[in-house]
Amino acid sequence: MNFLAHGWLARGGSDDFLYGNLIADGVKGADLSTWAPVVAAGIRHHRRVDAVIDTHPLLLATRARAPRDGRRFAGIALDLMWDHCLARRLAPAERDALVERCYGLLATRPAPARLAGMMPVLVRQDWLRGYADFAFTCRAVAGIGRRLRGPNRLAALLPWLERDYDRLVETFERLWPELEAELAVPPSSIPPQP
Repeated sequence: MNFLAHGWLARGGSDDFLYGNLIADGVKGADLSTWAPVVAAGIRHHRRVDAVIDTHPLLLATRARAPRDGRRFAGIALDLMWDHCLARRLAPAERDALVERCYGLLATRPAPARLAGMMPVLVRQDWLRGYADFAFTCRAVAGIGRRLRGPNRLAALLPWLERDYDRLVETFERLWPELEAELAVPPSSIPPQP
């Protein structure tokens, strides 16, 4: 799952909780004591979502279908593919409400150093709505690959994403209701902030 899916699953929580979910990939280590408790709870929720999806049998089977030399990186490509599927699945009004809430948080709060350069670009270029377009999603996958060391293994996965598109969408449609039922945070389940 990428930013949009994490945001959707966390939307029932407070702004601090949602913010923690959005920045979690930039936070390293188990010690979250430097973060406000509700932000830390959001970071932990993000990590729980990642752990569930990364070990889910449907995801493991999907990664096994990726080209052999790209399987190590297939999870990253699939994270963005799932955001694409979700962006297309959500009604525009509910997607836009979430996107505006996320952008508001990301534009007004500092991101961890590992994400500080990317967050303003994400907001300015409207990535969360952009994921609804498959070509945009493919460019995002290749862009992440350019930031990794060595040859762009993520760009090499694009033909697989294109070729397997219908099957990947079908996998998402099977996977998402289960993930949402297990991992979506209901409104008011996060204690109010002091």
